[in-house]
Amino acid sequence: TAPFIQDPPVCCNQSLTISRVLIFAKQEAKRGRPVELGPPEARPPRAWPEERASIARALPVSQPAYQNKAHRLESRRYIRTHTNIGCAYYITYNTMSSETFTVLNDTRPDDTTLPAFMVSTTRGFLPRAEPVVDLPVEFVALESILARMPIQTLDGSPGLLARGMLGETVLNELPDLTWAVEKYAANLPLQNALYRDYSFLASAYLLEPCHLRFVKDGEYGLGREVLPKNIAIPISRCAEIAGFKPFMEYAGSYALFNYHLVDPTKGLEYSNLRLIRAFERGLDPMSSEAGFVLVHIDMVRNSGPLVAGVMSALDSCAADDRASFVEGLEEVVRAMSVVNKVMDEMWGKSKATEYTSFRTFIFGITSQSMFPNGVIYEGVSAEPFSFRGESGANDSMIPLCDNLLQITMPSTPLTAILKDFRAYRPGNHRQFLEYVHDRSRALNLKHYALAHPESAAAYLRILDQVRDFRWRHWCFTREYILKKTLHPTATGGSPIVTWLPNQLLAVLNEMEAVWDGAGRELDGCEDLMERALVQKETLKKEVDKYVKDRGV
Repeated sequence: TAPFIQDPPVCCNQSLTISRVLIFAKQEAKRGRPVELGPPEARPPRAWPEERASIARALPVSQPAYQNKAHRLESRRYIRTHTNIGCAYYITYNTMSSETFTVLNDTRPDDTTLPAFMVSTTRGFLPRAEPVVDLPVEFVALESILARMPIQTLDGSPGLLARGMLGETVLNELPDLTWAVEKYAANLPLQNALYRDYSFLASAYLLEPCHLRFVKDGEYGLGREVLPKNIAIPISRCAEIAGFKPFMEYAGSYALFNYHLVDPTKGLEYSNLRLIRAFERGLDPMSSEAGFVLVHIDMVRNSGPLVAGVMSALDSCAADDRASFVEGLEEVVRAMSVVNKVMDEMWGKSKATEYTSFRTFIFGITSQSMFPNGVIYEGVSAEPFSFRGESGANDSMIPLCDNLLQITMPSTPLTAILKDFRAYRPGNHRQFLEYVHDRSRALNLKHYALAHPESAAAYLRILDQVRDFRWRHWCFTREYILKKTLHPTATGGSPIVTWLPNQLLAVLNEMEAVWDGAGRELDGCEDLMERALVQKETLKKEVDKYVKDRGV
């Protein structure tokens, strides 16, 4: 008999790093379900920018057949002849062609077998359907604690974090609900909701002492070094199923899967959005915490046209259709212009003077003084874990533009952090960004764009939108953080003074190179280049000042 790739486990078709695959294999072996790893000769012949793997359940049947069409013949042949029939799972390697990626038009919102996050032309990088709000009855204890957790609860009363009582409440009231997580393993949007809720609880539990210390004297002190098993085991399992790391992430937890609609008939208008979970006063839609998260959601709800424009530009470039190519680029410009306009509303909807009061709870473990030894996940591993914290840098819109335009970042440790952030996105988002990266380079899209004045001008206008976004992000960092605290690292673990300027300067340099290469004669680009050159000088002065003042 030959193995049949069918009935995939819920973690199938996720883009996994090899290290996560090995962790999965070790966990399954402990459960008595051995896993077979394909040797190097089973891997596809092409070298990919980041080696990734996928997991399929292998079951013996009388006729060989393969449902996963992404596997090339080399992998199929190996599976047919070499797979141990007794193994429960078989590891193969992603062989996605650089010419194909399925961007959804119909997001299939009622299909619970698909991951919550899949890129579409209608919802962009938002989840396929509105996030799951209410958990099944088995999780009543978890929901009860989460409802009582915020510093200010929904009814306005002080919550557990306000009284420093979350830790003891978790230990006294929360059972290990891993069995219930397993019960709903086939429902991927629900698993995403469980991951969201457990990650909120995990961050609040670990950082509660830091919040209390910060309120007292403005320092963070130390967080808790052990995540108890009643959080650690279920968050590890639902994160594995949903395709995330077992710690709070921007898309899958804190922001993009953390809203509900007051009136479903009114859609995603800002005034119709409310948070599902919060740490401080975020359940009040007028609070700065709510504004901080909801503006991000409002930005990303405009990402559908961005995705459509990128796909149009790639397809038109491949077809050597210059007019359609320019229109695709201009669609990207229009989409990013809307995103930047919404982003600018952050100033009024989330006050700079109030950001640090809820920022404490979105710090990660990596490179943070609060967790010098990492965090032990009780019942999961004896070795401490270290994860980066929630960060808007994990959003996919600007990386999408970077990859389309083939923006080259400098080879620095700061850029290495940027690459590390790639792992903190939904699997389908990562795959899409990798596809655009590879496809743009295979087509030499940048060269094609700059070969004609009209497309070169459109290319430069996209660069200007990326500049606008990154410049505003730097201004937020300056006003909300640098002027309010001396803590040296951002929530994601990057150096707070130098990391954003690293990427912004790369864009400004790219704009200058394009402008000079075109003889400084691209229609309608004189004003944007004048602004960019002024900002480049301003950025250098501001960074030099903060580096000197802080001794960085």
